[in-house]
Amino acid sequence: MAATPALTRVLVVDDEAALREPLADYLVRQGFAASQAAGAAEARARLAGEAFDIVLLDVMMPGEDGLSLCRHLIESRHLPVIFLTARGEATDRIVGLEIGADDYVVKPFDPRELVARIRSVLRRAARTPEPAESAADAFHYAFEGWRLDPLRRRLIDNEGAVVAISSAEFRLLVAFLDHPRQVLDRDRLLDMVQGREAHLFDRAVDNQISRLRRKIERDSRNPELIQTVWGGGYMLAAEVRRVPSDG
Repeated sequence: MAATPALTRVLVVDDEAALREPLADYLVRQGFAASQAAGAAEARARLAGEAFDIVLLDVMMPGEDGLSLCRHLIESRHLPVIFLTARGEATDRIVGLEIGADDYVVKPFDPRELVARIRSVLRRAARTPEPAESAADAFHYAFEGWRLDPLRRRLIDNEGAVVAISSAEFRLLVAFLDHPRQVLDRDRLLDMVQGREAHLFDRAVDNQISRLRRKIERDSRNPELIQTVWGGGYMLAAEVRRVPSDG
């Protein structure tokens, strides 16, 4: 007898019960397993004891705000995040995308649109490299003293230290590592990394590249690895090898 597919687990984090509770109920009716948290502290407690596939996160909350919690979720748990933002918070939306949030929806929103965004983000997450079938097949990308472990999503420097990387930065770096010394324009990067259906700003690519440069370049103001090709896009100017994983 075939096993029943596991439901997608969604955590809704918002201090407004009038929004949070009906949204969670709607997600359940749409076939998701939805849990709720009224703030960042409650969300952290739930995350410590439960596993989730995606987080819907309000920006403005009492105590720890959504931007701070988003940074924690992305860098330590690699969880996809969709921001729920109030109209007029353009700066917060841009900062959220720079941190590495996968998308945002502006309040008030049509819950059907939000469900479409959730499914879009999860499809993009599924585009990342598939796990190796066996330990013998596992590999790291090696470039200019750096290693990227695509299975564990870990970026490792030449001294063996792990450098925190968001899910968006991870997908962007994989796109470059799979196409070294090739010019990739913004449209192609959006297709490869974000998906055109996400309706993100083209400038979000530039912001993510700036963040990635600050992590892997000796001098991010004068980048040598991820080079800007004026009128063309960006190029990873490095030799890339696939080396066996250390396990």
